[in-house]
Amino acid sequence: GKTWLDRNLGASQVATSSTDEDAFGDLYQWGRGTDGHEKRNSEITTTLSSSDTPGHGDFIINADSPFDWRVPQNDNLWQGVNGINNPCPSGYRLPTEAEWESERGSWSSNNAAGAFGSPLKLTVAGQRPYTDGVIISAGVSGCYWSSTLSNEGGGIFTRFLSFRTNAYVISSHRATGDSVRCIEE
Repeated sequence: GKTWLDRNLGASQVATSSTDEDAFGDLYQWGRGTDGHEKRNSEITTTLSSSDTPGHGDFIINADSPFDWRVPQNDNLWQGVNGINNPCPSGYRLPTEAEWESERGSWSSNNAAGAFGSPLKLTVAGQRPYTDGVIISAGVSGCYWSSTLSNEGGGIFTRFLSFRTNAYVISSHRATGDSVRCIEE
């Protein structure tokens, strides 16, 4: 199998429990680089970006279609180790939906306990909604981005792993802030 990083991007340590706040790390908007927006207490703005690099570290909220921080959208972000704005360390990238599904299939239980019980020690770091940027479900839900685009809604969504009482890969809007766990190429 492939090597995963042992912690979420921005985490100061490997998780000691599912709810270990020192292991929660950052919450990235899909496709954005590490520019400060990913910090859990970053400022919020409604000003959308027309480029891949907004030039500031504010979390961009957008409650209107296409619910993205970047308009027009760019489907080519975060695609592979050499992908645009890849936030992962050298040689690492965002996992695909298939890689998350394979990981999920290896868990002892299909929920947050199984997610932490995995060698990845995934945490319930919560999520930052695209509507207002106020973190929800910290200590309750884990939400991890993939690099895989969704064809739902004209392709405005991206797939992510979600776990709480159940676990599944579903679609989310790209202005949402989710955890990132990198995998080796």
